[in-house]
Amino acid sequence: MTRLPARTLLSRTLLARYGVAWTYLACFVLAQLGYAALSSRDQSAVLRWASTDVVNLRHDPVGSLVASAFVSGGSATAWPALIALALFSANRALGNWRTAVVCVTGHVIGTLVSEGILDYRVMNGPLPASETRILDVGPSYVVVSAIAVAMLYGSWQARVAATVDLAALVFVGHLFQGLSTLEVAAVGHTTAIAVSVLLASILVWQARHQRPGHGSRGRYLDEAVVSLGDDLTASRVSGWR
Repeated sequence: MTRLPARTLLSRTLLARYGVAWTYLACFVLAQLGYAALSSRDQSAVLRWASTDVVNLRHDPVGSLVASAFVSGGSATAWPALIALALFSANRALGNWRTAVVCVTGHVIGTLVSEGILDYRVMNGPLPASETRILDVGPSYVVVSAIAVAMLYGSWQARVAATVDLAALVFVGHLFQGLSTLEVAAVGHTTAIAVSVLLASILVWQARHQRPGHGSRGRYLDEAVVSLGDDLTASRVSGWR
């Protein structure tokens, strides 16, 4: 059997280890490129279709929940960097499927709780019916879910990256602005963080209490990365390319 070059093996291992982060980042960038190529009229139509507002959640909950995580109405150039810092850090801490479960759950529940409160307030009088058609899109619920995971269970490098991410969202993106008045975005972000902390803690507890020999894939992959890195370094020293 022909042995693959150490560099190729290292690349494949890193792609597998961070599969969720790479997949979400790539899909978001591709969606943004497609969105940028549309006319202004078509962009508005896409935003209305992808928005997880009350009306869309009643008529197309799955479609709007999925699409809204990949469409951003603004700061399109900043989001890939924010996604990368958060998702790769969380992915390293939890592995692929746990990261996917936490981020998807944070996004879905954050959306449903925030829009549900808005719907209740509209139905009971304080807010006009037009509020059920507000624009609610973007990856921020996914990102804050990943940030929470990285800050709790990541390495010190991951925690630094997550802290930078969170600071940018708080001070530049005004992450929690309007929480006291139950603004949709602030409620959604707070809910997504709370849900991700709870769910990640449960998943980490389960992983730590599995029988010996189970649940060690992430550790073995990390060891493989280190081993392959050593092989690559040795190859470079000997002059191999």
